[in-house]
Amino acid sequence: MTKGYRFDLLAKGGYVTRGVVFLLVAGLALLSGLAGGRPETKSALSALLGQPLGRVWVGLIGLGLLGFVAWRLVQSLADSDGHGGNARGLAIRSALFGSAITYLGLAGYALGKALFMGGGSGNSGEKDLAGWIMSQPFGSYLAIAVGVGFVIGGFVTAAKGITRKFERHLRIPDQKGIVALVCIYGLVARGVVFAITGVLFAYAGFKVDPGQAGSMGDALEWLRQLPLGSFMYVAVGLAAFGIYNFVEARYRIVRSPSLADAKRSISMAGS
Repeated sequence: MTKGYRFDLLAKGGYVTRGVVFLLVAGLALLSGLAGGRPETKSALSALLGQPLGRVWVGLIGLGLLGFVAWRLVQSLADSDGHGGNARGLAIRSALFGSAITYLGLAGYALGKALFMGGGSGNSGEKDLAGWIMSQPFGSYLAIAVGVGFVIGGFVTAAKGITRKFERHLRIPDQKGIVALVCIYGLVARGVVFAITGVLFAYAGFKVDPGQAGSMGDALEWLRQLPLGSFMYVAVGLAAFGIYNFVEARYRIVRSPSLADAKRSISMAGS
């Protein structure tokens, strides 16, 4: 088995796992009005624990997310997708590195729940992050900056779907068929939730109150108050984003960088 093939397994297994997580979140969101519960990643994993073999499934999700973290690190630090060392490329790779940190925290939460029925606080990851940031010097300003970053990330994610830039790294057989449309819908919905989370996060910075930081569940609750079924469209869109991850697992072009490529990427970033 080659090193490239191992990266392929890490990437594709990670995408499958993230797809499962977002399908769970979407299902929890759609049922939250009837069954209660907050539609966010940690709540979805906690709900899964109550099912038959729940700890086994949550543990497998934690391991799969660790694979996804490894793939994100390859994308960001070794530049496996070839974004380069210019300002735009570094911004994209920084976002990928931030994604690695986020999913590392979720993986730790899942494995902690599976092994010890513990695994961290019951807060959302965003609230935990806000609390840590605001404990630092100039923390409220940092929180505002992170919130703005979330908003920008939301717009970029939505634009990635609308402009179909995601197809650069996918080999979808029928690029005008239903699969491509589901991918577009999922990316736009994920971008909307990401942007609203950023607005709530920045608001927490203004208020200097980590408790005001928004999570995915808070963003969906805010959407629930809007007319014309906005919440339902986005909740179904999160399910579409889950399916988009399955498409990534099937058709993603995975390039495994060599050690020389990694060293060259790091030197370019530092120059």
